[in-house]
Amino acid sequence: MPKTVAADSLAAMPPQIDHRVVGARLRSARKARGLTLAQLSEQSGIAVSTISKGERGDIALTYDKFAALAHTLKLDLDAVFGRPKRASVSPMKPSFTASGKQMIYDTPNYEYGMLANDLTGKRMVPMRAHVRARALADFPDYIRHAGEEFVFLLAGVLELRFENGKVFKLSPGDSLYFDSSVGHVYISVGDADAEVLVCCVDTDNERPNGAI
Repeated sequence: MPKTVAADSLAAMPPQIDHRVVGARLRSARKARGLTLAQLSEQSGIAVSTISKGERGDIALTYDKFAALAHTLKLDLDAVFGRPKRASVSPMKPSFTASGKQMIYDTPNYEYGMLANDLTGKRMVPMRAHVRARALADFPDYIRHAGEEFVFLLAGVLELRFENGKVFKLSPGDSLYFDSSVGHVYISVGDADAEVLVCCVDTDNERPNGAI
């Protein structure tokens, strides 16, 4: 029956992270710290118009924008995506994410699949992402954020281009570890979208203190 097929297809889809809900959390954190949009813009380096549209859920913020705002607002990215940090009273428990069940945060160039999204206070931000971008012109600027980044190519063909002119072409099984404060973009150069495993780690002096 058509209804059954539609229901099955819907059930098979990974859960989506609502841009408006994420934006509301950012707005709540900004107001809790008594910051205006202009003040948050000045401290984070993100344009007022971008923050405003992000708070309303009109646009999908990229990882670098999230990282800058989280640092300024003293937030863990877990809290931004709806997993408030809880005090740890025991050793960290393993977090299992079934294939195809990771929370999805969708942007024009990348589809971020957030892994271990239920684990709060983690040092790493692991993601399984699809890269849609096909050219440098797809990006308004290079992406930059504090810390270090590791990418392992699962499928497709990927180019990592850096603002210093360096270019790395990855085939399945290849990986790259780099300083993510250097401007960079991921570009799919194969027939299909590249699928990557990415792990971002903030440097110790950039991690928010007293994160909530």
